[in-house]
Amino acid sequence: MRRIYFVRHAKSDWGYSELSDFERPLNKRGKHDAPFMANLLNQKNIKPDLIISSPALRAYFTARTFAEGLEYPLEKIECSEKLYDSSAGSYLELINNLDESLNCVMIFGHNPDLTTIVNLLGDKRIDNVPTTGVVEVEFPVQTWAEIEMGNGKTVSFEFPKKHKK
Repeated sequence: MRRIYFVRHAKSDWGYSELSDFERPLNKRGKHDAPFMANLLNQKNIKPDLIISSPALRAYFTARTFAEGLEYPLEKIECSEKLYDSSAGSYLELINNLDESLNCVMIFGHNPDLTTIVNLLGDKRIDNVPTTGVVEVEFPVQTWAEIEMGNGKTVSFEFPKKHKK
């Protein structure tokens, strides 16, 4: 059994016109929602074997915040260009080539690709993965290379507004 937690980066700050899309930081809400969601996963005792992030600043800082909340070593976060300005095919290529010693991976990326890949791999339709949304998909396979479109089961879908009163 293989498991992936797909996480969309936290809300970013559009207030710096001099910064490129790649360099946008998290805004106040993003800095609040990321630790909140990390804590939610920590309470469920989720411990990823590997965290992989888009190298874009907003995704990487979201990944770091989750790593801290899940007591995952920051220096072990991997960045992959395949998760920034890419396609669902790039996500799948990355997944199919994961090390076989891993069973649980957390991937931090961007829309629209993140919503597309969770819909292609999982069995439940999700219209939009909002910022800091987390979609858990499990795969009844022995190897990462066996993961393909439609052979996953969407186990959970969490996002900040779902828990706000």
